[in-house]
Amino acid sequence: MIRYETDVIEWANEQAQLIRAGKFELLDLVNIAEEIEDVGKSEKRELSSRMAVLLTHLLKWQFQAGRRGSSWERMIKEQRKGIALRLKATPSLNASLEYEDWFAEMWSDAVVKAVDETGLDVFPEVCPWSKEQILSAEFLPN
Repeated sequence: MIRYETDVIEWANEQAQLIRAGKFELLDLVNIAEEIEDVGKSEKRELSSRMAVLLTHLLKWQFQAGRRGSSWERMIKEQRKGIALRLKATPSLNASLEYEDWFAEMWSDAVVKAVDETGLDVFPEVCPWSKEQILSAEFLPN
């Protein structure tokens, strides 16, 4: 048997073979459960990352009007599309958007990134836009 700690990919392939063969008594159930939970964490991390990038670009759009360009607009569209695809593929992620603590963390990440990228320190402490606005294809802050 291949150890989980030695080679996780080979271990995963072996576990899949054991399942297909019906050899359930040989399964590494503790690590299988951990890997299943990690799939959800990975999806949530991707949603978080995309949301922080989207919020960063919305901030830059609003506070650096003179630097607006097609690349920022393209990035905003790409992040919205990526978020929509994640939410469609994994509907349970929609619940993350309702957690105020999670959303506040994304906002904080976005503000830090916006400060780093712009050199400005004028961004609001609390997000001024609704979640519907943030995800709307038509919304760009003025």
